[in-house]
Amino acid sequence: MDLSQAIDIKNVIVALPGSDKASVISELVKALVESGKISSFHEVYEQVMERERIRSTGVGKGFAIPHCKTTAVDKVHIAFGVCVESIPFESIDGEPVKLIALLISPASQTGAHIQALAGISRIITSVGVREKLYEINNPETSCPWTAQEVYNLITSRL
Repeated sequence: MDLSQAIDIKNVIVALPGSDKASVISELVKALVESGKISSFHEVYEQVMERERIRSTGVGKGFAIPHCKTTAVDKVHIAFGVCVESIPFESIDGEPVKLIALLISPASQTGAHIQALAGISRIITSVGVREKLYEINNPETSCPWTAQEVYNLITSRL
């Protein structure tokens, strides 16, 4: 599966607003709606939040992969955000989250969903990628990144 086809530059948010899990997930789902990738904000948002109630998708090291399988899509879609401020996410390591990849997959494609989760996980384990992404909104150490630069970095690793 070529995950670079699942992410659109319109769904990369360099300064993801929000101060809690629900608000950042809402912004990412909204980006997918506004870009025409999904049609139902409410259905997808509720399914992602239901998944979060079962178990947090904060995988550690400041990274989260909220996700769901739904009938609202016919192919895999990803929205990626870099939070302005780290936010609490009930991550497995107890650390706040700065990077979020929202994954929406068709309900009928369990294999594609698992492959997409693995592909997204590779981004965060790529040498130097996580560190570069963490620096994006740090006013002391970075110059402003564009959505295009973030898109290029993450899709080069997919």
